Amino acid sequence: MNSHVKVNNGATADLSRRSFLVGSAATGLVLGYAAIPGFDQALAAPGNFEPSVWYAIAPDGLVTVTCGKADMGQHIASTMAQIVAEELGSSWKDMRVRLASNDPKFNDPVLGAQITGGSWSTMMNFDAMSRAGAAGRMALVDAAAGIMGVPSAELTVRESVVSHAKSKKSLSFAELVKSGKATKTFTPDELKAIKLKTPDQYTLIGVSVPQIDIPSKTNGTAKYGIDTFLPGMVYGKLVMPPVRYGATVKAVDDAAAKKVPGFIKAVIIDDKTGSTSGWVVAVANTYVNARKAAEALKVTWDNGPNAKASSESLLTEAKRLQGLDDSGLFFVKTGDTGAALGSAVKVVEAEYTTSINIHAPMEPMNATAQLQGDIWHLYSGNQFATRTGGIAAAALGVDPKFVVMHQLWLGGGFGRRLDADMMVPAVLAAKAVGKPVKVIYSREDDMTMDFSRPLTFQKLKAGLDGDGKVVALNHDVVSAWPTKRWGIPDFLSPSVDKKGALDAFTVNGADFFYSVPNHNVRAILNEMAQQATPSGQLRSVAPGWTFWAVESMIDELAHAAGKDPAQFRIAMLDGAGDNAGGAQRLRNTLLAAMGLAGYGTRKLPKGEGMGVACVSSQERATASWTACVAHVAVADSGEVKVKKLTVATDVGTQVHPDNIRAQVEGAALWGVSLAMYEKATLKDGGIEQNNFDSYTPLRMSQMPEVAISVIANGEKATGVGEPAVTVVAPALANAIFNAVGARVRSLPITAEAVKGAMKA
Repeated sequence: MNSHVKVNNGATADLSRRSFLVGSAATGLVLGYAAIPGFDQALAAPGNFEPSVWYAIAPDGLVTVTCGKADMGQHIASTMAQIVAEELGSSWKDMRVRLASNDPKFNDPVLGAQITGGSWSTMMNFDAMSRAGAAGRMALVDAAAGIMGVPSAELTVRESVVSHAKSKKSLSFAELVKSGKATKTFTPDELKAIKLKTPDQYTLIGVSVPQIDIPSKTNGTAKYGIDTFLPGMVYGKLVMPPVRYGATVKAVDDAAAKKVPGFIKAVIIDDKTGSTSGWVVAVANTYVNARKAAEALKVTWDNGPNAKASSESLLTEAKRLQGLDDSGLFFVKTGDTGAALGSAVKVVEAEYTTSINIHAPMEPMNATAQLQGDIWHLYSGNQFATRTGGIAAAALGVDPKFVVMHQLWLGGGFGRRLDADMMVPAVLAAKAVGKPVKVIYSREDDMTMDFSRPLTFQKLKAGLDGDGKVVALNHDVVSAWPTKRWGIPDFLSPSVDKKGALDAFTVNGADFFYSVPNHNVRAILNEMAQQATPSGQLRSVAPGWTFWAVESMIDELAHAAGKDPAQFRIAMLDGAGDNAGGAQRLRNTLLAAMGLAGYGTRKLPKGEGMGVACVSSQERATASWTACVAHVAVADSGEVKVKKLTVATDVGTQVHPDNIRAQVEGAALWGVSLAMYEKATLKDGGIEQNNFDSYTPLRMSQMPEVAISVIANGEKATGVGEPAVTVVAPALANAIFNAVGARVRSLPITAEAVKGAMKA
């Protein structure tokens, strides 16, 4: 799927996630706010030189870069500074970072909204930040040339100093800013015309410089959302209904809560945006007292239409929908799969499922709301400031221009903080009590009310010809549609048969780079799951389940054809048609992973096996090419030990090598966690797991060895935060099959499932 997005300079970029043209205040999706006098003037200090909205140079020579992306530990703020510094010519010791507000001037240069996800940040902002840095350098050089009386072409810039070799004259950035002579500005066309450095000219990009944010995060001075403290602030503790969504509050008895010292009020949340349902906030002078008051409240709920929903009923409904010929919309429709399957020599069918998965970042959801004059100030860490500010405004019934979001560091996000639910109780409680209110979710609140990764059901049917080549593939994907829930029409994609709009974030990855002449992908909305488990985007999004099915099925087809699964893939990555370029890069990562792992070069002990998988996550138009060889040992009991993961990824241009390796390693380990250990279940409309004793991510004792090969070839920078998540689960399943002949098709992979498959 290719979509066309107009970028700021008027050029057209091929992207699969669209620019954000958001709706009205009634739906809570208006873009940000108009300029507010006196707000966000931190960089507009007297004497500063501001060549771009993205950074300012102070008279002392310090360069402060504004990061329009949420930083949740992936060091994206430092990365943006590194890109600017490369073209600006500044010394790394002079660089500083700060996080942007929701002022529309900080909207993404390409997407047109402030959103952090999809492994897009470096990929989509590299060019804009590079040009901003280059423009600043050119303005400083122009000023220095005038002061020195020499031609600009004879000047060089390095380590925050502009120098003239012939005269041995030099001026520091500080001196140039103090002079007031740096005034040159650039039009969009002039920015576009700037000739940027080529990779062989880089001095900072490709270097593992110290991350700017680490000192403050290690000495405690970095401020996260949960660290917000305001004069006169009180606290809100949530009282949640027993169902995930659809409940309403019938009555609240606060008699016992009134006996709690410091109790102020029980606020019933009337959320016009529909982000929350059936919530009550106990407000008190301290968090401890707010929690005691919440426990003392007696709330009567109508549990609503989803009170009997369960994981089993959602899966049953998914299977029913998949069996209907007229359900869903086509994401891919190439050739005639019916005819090709009818004439195939061998047909293979398989069903794959994934469970509900929870984000559970270490910093639970929180938000602080304060009304000052006519302006609402929100303090939190958020991945989608554009939408979140609009949601808060709609909940309050005010114009979005009166809502200012103060972005803070995120103690983990992984897609959870793309949503705005934490803002709603904060603003409505603050409005009700007339004081600033900080709402902190307990771990139990955070997990049971997560916008989770949806339960999915996929059915694949493929045909092989007499030579063992894949001639047809039907792929049905049934799930809740997280992006449709956001209510942003332009974030959906027209089906290829033009019969409606589908959520591409539930099927991305199914449009792979293998050459299959007849290929259908059908996206089917499970409305029951949509209502009972309002789902969100969890790290890796759709490729986390689509590649689980695709890469498992490719292995099954390879074995049905009597061929080595890795060589089978290599043959399918021939680059035919629209697969040109991408298929070759993916093939190269697979070969790199195989070589590093020693795949096929040695005999493994009984019960051990290696499996391969390769993916083009996140999306076809914004792919990072990633391959994995997983090495497992399987006991007679079905217990699986993940011994080693070997991951190769093509990142194009690498900005910070150490950070890339850390991101890939973290993503791969998250992939292990999702594949082997994490599972949430729905019963009687509510999520059963509410803490880490029942929802069990990967523990340190379960860590495998991880080997990483980064391919940096000077192509456009790609994303690295998510792709490695998606490649691990199928590689593990394929390794298990090669170890003991057991084919598992459901995540997480359990010892019981493996043992059962071994017997089968």
